[in-house]
Amino acid sequence: MTAVLTAAGPAKMSSKDRLIVFASSLGTVFEWYDFFLAGALAPYISKTIFAGVNPTAAFIFTLLSFAAGFAVRPLGAVFFGRLGDMLGRKYTFMVTIILMGSSTFLVGLLPGYAAIGIASPIIFVGMRLAQGLALGGEYGGAATYVAEHAPTHKRGGWTSWIQMTATLGLFLSLLVISTVRMSTGEAAFAAWGWRVPFLLSVALLAVSVWIRLQLSESPAFQRMHAEGKASKAPIKEAFGQWKNVRLMLIALFGVTAGEAVVWYTGQFYSLFFLTQTLKLDGATTNEILLAALLITSPFYVVFGALSDKVGRKPVMFIGCLLAVLTYIPMFKALTHYVNPALEEAQARAPIVLLADPQECSFQFNPVGTSKFTSSCDVAKAALSKAGVSYENRPVASGVTAQIQVGGVAVASYDAKGPAASSQAARFDTSLKEALAGSGYPLKADPAKVNVGMSILVLIVLMLYGTMVYGPMAAMLVECFPTRIRYTCLSVPYHIGNGWFGGFLPASAFAIVAASGNIYSGLWYPIVVAGVACVVCLFFVKETKGIEVD
Repeated sequence: MTAVLTAAGPAKMSSKDRLIVFASSLGTVFEWYDFFLAGALAPYISKTIFAGVNPTAAFIFTLLSFAAGFAVRPLGAVFFGRLGDMLGRKYTFMVTIILMGSSTFLVGLLPGYAAIGIASPIIFVGMRLAQGLALGGEYGGAATYVAEHAPTHKRGGWTSWIQMTATLGLFLSLLVISTVRMSTGEAAFAAWGWRVPFLLSVALLAVSVWIRLQLSESPAFQRMHAEGKASKAPIKEAFGQWKNVRLMLIALFGVTAGEAVVWYTGQFYSLFFLTQTLKLDGATTNEILLAALLITSPFYVVFGALSDKVGRKPVMFIGCLLAVLTYIPMFKALTHYVNPALEEAQARAPIVLLADPQECSFQFNPVGTSKFTSSCDVAKAALSKAGVSYENRPVASGVTAQIQVGGVAVASYDAKGPAASSQAARFDTSLKEALAGSGYPLKADPAKVNVGMSILVLIVLMLYGTMVYGPMAAMLVECFPTRIRYTCLSVPYHIGNGWFGGFLPASAFAIVAASGNIYSGLWYPIVVAGVACVVCLFFVKETKGIEVD
C-alpha cells in the first residue's frame, strides 16, 4: 500500500502498517462526522437551542456557533501540536477523538431553550468549542502520521486519503440524517429526531477509540526521539524563528485560506444556498448533496496522486483559479435548475426597495439582542427571509420605506409605532400577495427541480474542492521540519480552514442581507481564493519530491 522510509530507502509496508494508515484515516472520518452534524442540522438547532430570539437571528446565531468551533481550531492546533511534537502522534490521537466524541454525544442530550433557557445555547457553544479544539489537534497528527509512513513518490496519493475523510465524514453525517428523517417523518425529526445522529456518535466513539488503540508511533518520530532530536519547546521554535513564521504565513495565504473557501463553498455554502435561498426541502437537498459527494470523493485521491507526477502547486492553483472565474455563473445555474420559478420571477418582476439610507441598519446581529425596527429594516428583513434579490434605491429623509414588486407597491411600517401589530399583519399579507402575484415561489417546487443538472453543478463545485484539498496534506507536511512539523502544519491549516472557511456561511449570509443580491455572498470566497492564487503563484515553492525524514 505504501512504504516506510529507512536509511536505505523506501521499503514495503507490512499488513500492520497498512492497518495503521487505514485506521488513521477512518478515525478522522468519524471526527469529521461529529463536527459536521451541527452545520447540517443548523435549521433544527436554531429552532430548539436558540428559540429565545427571532428566527433570523436564531439562524445567524447557529451559523456563528458552527463557526465558533472553527474559530478555536488554531488554539487546538497549538496545544495538541505541541503535545504531538513532544510526546508523539499516537497519544494525541486518543485525546482528540475522546474529546470530540463525548462533546457530540452531549449535544444530543442537551435540553432546548424552552426547558433550561439561556443555559441551552451557552452549553451548545461550549460543546462546539470543545469539538473545535479536538479537531484542531486531529488533522495535523493524521496528515503527519500518514506522510511519515508514505514513500516520497506516493506521498500525495496516500495523504489524499486523509483529505477524503472530511468529505466522507460529511457524507456519513448526511446519510445518517436522511435515514433518521425517513424513519421518523419530518414532524418527529424536527421535534426530536435531529438529536439521534448526535447520540449515535457514541457508537462511533467506541469504534474510533478501538481503532486508535491499534496504532503504533510514526517511524520518523520514533527515530527522532531515539536520537534525542525531538523539540523541547516546539511552540517557541515554531513562532520564535522568522523562517518558520514566514513559511506558515505563505502556507496560510497561498495554500490553506484559498483551499478553505473553495472547499467550504462547494460543500457547505451550497447547502445553505439550497435550503435558505432557493427554499429546497431538506430531504431533496440531502439527496442531491449525497449523490454529488459520492461521485466526487474518489477525486481527492486522483488529484493527490496527480500532484505526485506534476507537482502540488499547479493542481491547487488551477482549482482556486477555476473557482474565482466560475462561482457566480455556477450558482446562477444552480438557481436555474433548482428553483426556475424564482429565476423567472426575478427577471420578470424585479424587486426594488425604496428607503431612506439613514434608517437602514446593517442587520448582522450574532447575539440576537438588537432590534431592527425602522421601516427600512423591517422591509429588508422580510425580503431576506423570503430569499429574494432586490435593488436598493434611496428616497428623501423621513419617507416610509416601500417595496415595489413588479407594478405593486407595498408600504413598510415602523415596528415601534403605536399600531405596529396591525401594521405588521397588513404588511406581511400584502407582501406575500405581491410576491405570489408576480410569480415568486414560497419554496422550490419538487416537480420542477432538475435533479440531474443540480447534481452536475454541485459535482463541478465540489471538484474544485478536490483539486485544492487533495494535494494539500502532502504539501504542508513537506514544508516543515519533523521536529516541529505537527505544530507548524496545524496552525496555518486551522487558521485557514477555521477562520477563512468556518466563517464563510455567516459572512456570506450577512453580505447578502446587506446588499440585497442573493449572489453577493460569493464575493467572499472569490476574493480570498483570488488572493491565494496570487500568493501561490509568486511565493509558494513546489515541494514534490522533498524528503520528510
